[in-house]
Amino acid sequence: MIAAMMTAANLGARVTGWGFGVFTLGSIAWSIVGFSSGQANLLATNGFLTLVNLIGVWRWLGKQRAYEDGGKSAAQASQRSLYPSLFTATSVAGMPVVDAEGEPIGKAVEALVTCKSGRVSYVVIASGGWGGVDEELRALDWADLNFASDRLTLLRPRAWFDSLAPLVEGEWPAALADFNERRSR
Repeated sequence: MIAAMMTAANLGARVTGWGFGVFTLGSIAWSIVGFSSGQANLLATNGFLTLVNLIGVWRWLGKQRAYEDGGKSAAQASQRSLYPSLFTATSVAGMPVVDAEGEPIGKAVEALVTCKSGRVSYVVIASGGWGGVDEELRALDWADLNFASDRLTLLRPRAWFDSLAPLVEGEWPAALADFNERRSR
């Protein structure tokens, strides 16, 4: 159960990787039980699960952790350099969003980037609810936000944000201009 919570929470490569490590220990233990009790099905099933879990350990504690560490190091180095500050695109999802006074609004769910320019078109913000239940999603133009390495700050009043129409689940717009035009009708 601990391993399931660690992997399901998706709290980063290290936590997920260690979750697979706990899964690996469990599947090895059950393989030993299967072997010692002569239960071939238990041994075969958990032997296979051990292989799958080891792949998870390699993927999350090896490759994905290296990607996250590389992105973090570039972001940290940029803050100490003369170049503009960087943050990883993957870090936008889950990044806290605050208003100008620093009060929490919600969290970023996704940033949509235009293929031609490579620039952020809009960011989807989740607010309200708890644990994803009863939350509302709103789309904000990138220009309405100040991007920082640890949070996004709304550049407009909180009341403006609250007045935006929520997105329909699974039906995000191709462009905010189209969405704003449709919702004003």
